[in-house]
Amino acid sequence: MDILEAIAVRHSVRSYTDQKIEGKILEQLKKTIDECNAASGLRIQLCLDEPKSFSGFMARYGQFKNARNYVAIVGKKSDDFEEKAGYYGETIVLKAQQLGLHTCWVGLTYNKNKITAKINAGEKLLMVISIGYGETNGVFHKSKPIEELCSVHGAMPDWFRKGMEAVQLAPTAINQQKFRFELKDDVVKAVAGSGFYTKVDLGIAKYHFEIGAGINGGQWS
Repeated sequence: MDILEAIAVRHSVRSYTDQKIEGKILEQLKKTIDECNAASGLRIQLCLDEPKSFSGFMARYGQFKNARNYVAIVGKKSDDFEEKAGYYGETIVLKAQQLGLHTCWVGLTYNKNKITAKINAGEKLLMVISIGYGETNGVFHKSKPIEELCSVHGAMPDWFRKGMEAVQLAPTAINQQKFRFELKDDVVKAVAGSGFYTKVDLGIAKYHFEIGAGINGGQWS
């Protein structure tokens, strides 16, 4: 499937089969992570066969089942750390979907004390993404109308609408969608609202927008 199809069919999955991530699928996943780290300066890490990270009360509360693999979002603290984490984390999520894998962004419902990713001085583990072969394809969640997510000065161009249609499908913490896009003089501005992980959500949404609109960051304010 192409990346637009991946956006359309990807949903959060919390229950996984025992099938291992291996072979060419694993190679392509690692390649994407390496590319994201090189582009972002983050140190995102893939951790396999680590079930203890999704053990305990919080994982049960999050309704995770057989979650043994995850992508750890690690990087140096900075003003744009969370936004970059969302942007490049979602790059990995959509590549995983294209490879036939399933994922779930996880902010709180995992055991941080059991995470095996290496965290150097000055770095922070922001969150993880569970990954594997899902028991199901997940469930669609309702999105806000485009008009509630953006404002446009003048008529809305087709490319901007396509970008916002992709934004509607962007995963956000507790499905809050607390961001807003604005188009003025062909320049796009996107800002995060207040709340948990809203800057991460903004990074995810901006990546979706670029894919849907067919731009590569050149029109951001």
